[in-house]
Amino acid sequence: MGDDRPAWARRITKERAARDWSQREAVRALKAHATEELPSDDSMIRQWKRWESGQLPNEFYRPLIAAVFGTVTNALFPAPARRDGNAEILAASGMETLEIVSRLNRSDVDSATMDALRITADRLCSEYPFMPSQQLLVEGRQWLRRVVELHSKSLTLSQHREVLALSGWLALLVGCVEYDTGDRRAAESTRRAALSLATEADHAEISGWAHEMRAWFALTTGDYRSVVAAAQAGTELAARHGVAVQLAAQEAKAWARLGDRRQVEVALDRGRQLLEGMPYPENLDNHFVVDPAKFDFYAMDCYRLVGEDKLASTLAEEVLRTGTDFDGMERTPMRNAEARVTLGVTAAREGDLEQAVILGERALEGERQSVPSLIMTSRELAAEMKKRYASEPAAQDYLAHLRDLGKASPGFLPQ
Repeated sequence: MGDDRPAWARRITKERAARDWSQREAVRALKAHATEELPSDDSMIRQWKRWESGQLPNEFYRPLIAAVFGTVTNALFPAPARRDGNAEILAASGMETLEIVSRLNRSDVDSATMDALRITADRLCSEYPFMPSQQLLVEGRQWLRRVVELHSKSLTLSQHREVLALSGWLALLVGCVEYDTGDRRAAESTRRAALSLATEADHAEISGWAHEMRAWFALTTGDYRSVVAAAQAGTELAARHGVAVQLAAQEAKAWARLGDRRQVEVALDRGRQLLEGMPYPENLDNHFVVDPAKFDFYAMDCYRLVGEDKLASTLAEEVLRTGTDFDGMERTPMRNAEARVTLGVTAAREGDLEQAVILGERALEGERQSVPSLIMTSRELAAEMKKRYASEPAAQDYLAHLRDLGKASPGFLPQ
């Protein structure tokens, strides 16, 4: 028979099992995170059994359970998704793209046009996870050029600052896609432009994301100390914004690759506490919004690197579950690809070469890829295969496929 419990109930059971905890040990961990006295162990064990059977915990216990498993409440007990449809620009502003462009050609800009531009920028940032890279790059550059050209128009002071901010967001988006496609030089130039725009607009959040991009670039090229420096610099500027969570995650990833388990836990816990205290995002699709489910993705990467295979595989399965619609359509193909690499690594470590190759190849198949990030994580699977299965034809075929992918981005070629 199938398991018809809610997804959160199945997950807390798996999370407990991944830690080799009994239900009594899980209750002890719960009490350790509580700031006030809880009922007796026997009473709480009965309560825990009810939770694992599918009875929803109340609002007092949900954040405690999330903290026990190192995640955030809205990742473990997600709120209903609030997602913007493709028709939002027309619905909200009454304008289609042609009319927006026509209005931009006027000598002055009205508030309706600014609203339409704001919604357009949000739409483009929301299409980052799944729109083909080249298409998004073309559209992003076109809109960035149109918005930048507004600086020559007659603008109020508030409009001028808004235009700078919109230019900054679009520059961040274009820089990310440039880096995804392996154009490191263009990506760095665009990142610097975004940082300059943010400085002029006094926009801490955009500044924080520009530093986050620097941390990401350094991470994928193996410059881990620079990741830590960029993450800390960005946090100083944008400590109260969602980007601070992602900066903490990038720092944790760097510490994991440097082999410092303690610093990994410190950075992850800092990011978790920041995210737990933030309001639930209005638009989960926007690339520059840190949604609660993304925190599990960050932790998955770190646990894989420090050898916590049970925890890593449990989180990888959760990433795949939340990143796939009921009909099999993948909402987060790039996250899903890295989750498959994680499952491939754990399979390789367990001696299952066939499954490791299947998962590794599946990760390389997606149409929407961040080539540097995918190669970085796939290198880890390649290292496991070289270590354990160097003479096996299946492993050799996978390594050859990975080298072919890297030829388009020589700076990211696996060793």
